[in-house]
Amino acid sequence: MLEIIGLVVVLAVIGAAVYYFSFYKKGKINDRDGDFIPDEIEDAVEDVKKTVKEVKRRAKNVKKEIKDVVEQTKDVVDAAKGKKRRGRKPKSKK
Repeated sequence: MLEIIGLVVVLAVIGAAVYYFSFYKKGKINDRDGDFIPDEIEDAVEDVKKTVKEVKRRAKNVKKEIKDVVEQTKDVVDAAKGKKRRGRKPKSKK
């Protein structure tokens, strides 16, 4: 069991070294702020955050509209039963 854990650790160290020396140091991976996270990944995460925010805003609007539709369907059901109209009375014609 200890040999397997050792092998995994060695492979992880080799992978990190290959990443650092082969890609990062040679400039094949762009990193503007120097945090060892490629800029492409940071840009993708930023885009996902914007998309999530937009979806949340739209979902809130849909929820509000669904509430309006439910209220209107109640009025339609009442009208079909023959109940009088609620709300403001229409202006009388003179």
